[in-house]
Amino acid sequence: MALKSTIYKLDLSIADIDHGYYAEHALTIARHPSETEVRLMIRILAFAINAHEVQTRCKGEGSLSFGAGLSTPDDADLWVTDFQQRIKLWIDVGQPEDKPIARACQRSDSVRIYCFSQAAALWWKRIEPKVKRFSKLEVLQIPSEQANELGTWAQRQMSLQATIQEGAISLSNDAQTLVFGIESLS
Repeated sequence: MALKSTIYKLDLSIADIDHGYYAEHALTIARHPSETEVRLMIRILAFAINAHEVQTRCKGEGSLSFGAGLSTPDDADLWVTDFQQRIKLWIDVGQPEDKPIARACQRSDSVRIYCFSQAAALWWKRIEPKVKRFSKLEVLQIPSEQANELGTWAQRQMSLQATIQEGAISLSNDAQTLVFGIESLS
């Protein structure tokens, strides 16, 4: 018998001062049986960071949504699409290989990858020569200590507040706040 996804409900409040984006999102997120809670929470962080992109890239005429992710390798973890279903921004979490990155670059206007493991620097050193030709690609690294701490926050029902100001990302729950320093690798 196949394992089923675990469903998470999230109320996410975003104050992106840098981009003038303020919104409340009620999200339902499926966590694939093979997905860790850390990866799930990094997907949520990526949602908060990129929520303004619907305005920026689609002038409000589109959506930011979770893709099928791990269950469908040809889907993004998140993507911004316009109303004609053109992919404006493809967002992946983790350390994908060069071929999926190439496919994402062919299918979308822009690709952003958030890596977060301790091995991210080694992964980037290995894969950078294969993908540096893609001008559409942006690779960002979240410190693994912060990612692991964020993973401990995962609950089936969550309420989070994200504040983005002067490039700093602050994520809070009822008891804690994490401030993320995200480094650009590409």
